[in-house]
Amino acid sequence: MTKMHEAAAIGQSIWLDFIRRSFLDSGELKDLLAKGLRGVTSNPSIFQKAITDSSDYDATVERLVGEGRTVNDIYEAIAIQDIRWACDILRPVYSGTEGLDGYVSLEVNPKLAYDTEGTVMEARRLSSMVDRANVMIKVPATPQGIPAIETLIGEGININVTLIFSLQQYEDSAIAYIHGLEKLAATHVDFSRVASVASFFVSRVDGKVDARLSELGNTDLQGRIAIANAKIAYHRFSELFSGSRWEKLAAQGARVQRPLWGSTSAKNPAYPDTLYVDTLIGPHTVNTVPPATLDAFLDHGSVARTVDTDLAGVRRQLAQLADLGIVLDEITAELMTEGVDAFADSFDDLMSGIVQKVDAIAGGNDNRIRERADFFSVPSGAR
Repeated sequence: MTKMHEAAAIGQSIWLDFIRRSFLDSGELKDLLAKGLRGVTSNPSIFQKAITDSSDYDATVERLVGEGRTVNDIYEAIAIQDIRWACDILRPVYSGTEGLDGYVSLEVNPKLAYDTEGTVMEARRLSSMVDRANVMIKVPATPQGIPAIETLIGEGININVTLIFSLQQYEDSAIAYIHGLEKLAATHVDFSRVASVASFFVSRVDGKVDARLSELGNTDLQGRIAIANAKIAYHRFSELFSGSRWEKLAAQGARVQRPLWGSTSAKNPAYPDTLYVDTLIGPHTVNTVPPATLDAFLDHGSVARTVDTDLAGVRRQLAQLADLGIVLDEITAELMTEGVDAFADSFDDLMSGIVQKVDAIAGGNDNRIRERADFFSVPSGAR
């Protein structure tokens, strides 16, 4: 039994925040499933590194160039193939957990983060293109993303709500999910096959807060606020997914929208490398980790129910932060904007990287493909 199995016994599923074709082809993902892995997440930054920093996709790019595909066509063909492949590998987990786990996440174009209708249309299209029961479409928890989440859940599309940093964002995401399920109830869909997670980003909060604390000469709260923020969100989860309103949906087979802890690698080398895993383990949760953090957790992580411990202490820490004049809501708002921009930049870099591969294959003369290279690089209100 591995530590992933031990975490699952407490109620937490460990997912991997990584995808690459050689990783799928080599059998490494399948090997991790035997060790207790229960899902995979991706984002524009992961695909950017996978496609532009490896030779895994060169043959595919060459074939697609020969077919006259645009740069965006090439990206989508690569991404859809990888997501489908990962979904197929994880299908036994999906079936074995009766739809609780076994999901693979694919993000909508980050340029649509502030475009409700564009997000809805893109999510529908991507879900249809992947055509797998265990795909989750990632939608950011921007003010424009929240109504899109409600609409998509109401259509029975699995949604991974991403880029959540604040308690308000979390509440908005959870309520949108519940509203979506209430709409879906009228269609008599099998609720057991509709799933959602709320991706609450953790370590980036400490990155911002610690810098402010350092300026004030305070070290007591460093490395604590991100965990406190997540624990308060988990407490709110337990409140939102209880009571008569939720119980009515649960009686029809609805699943809770599990909090998913994202950004859980320790960015500060002074902190334990499993800090944001060990401290947030509990029922009805997911933690998606990059490969290095997963290796560290399997080797020396600590497994115990920690996500709902010392809530009084957590509240004191947040109150002390406010007393110092540090406004957490302002920090989390900055982080959301920066997160959207970072994914949009990664998408631009991804498109540029594919253009470079196309140029190398076409000898730099395939203007027809280059004309469409900036199809998703033109600003659309995302920044």
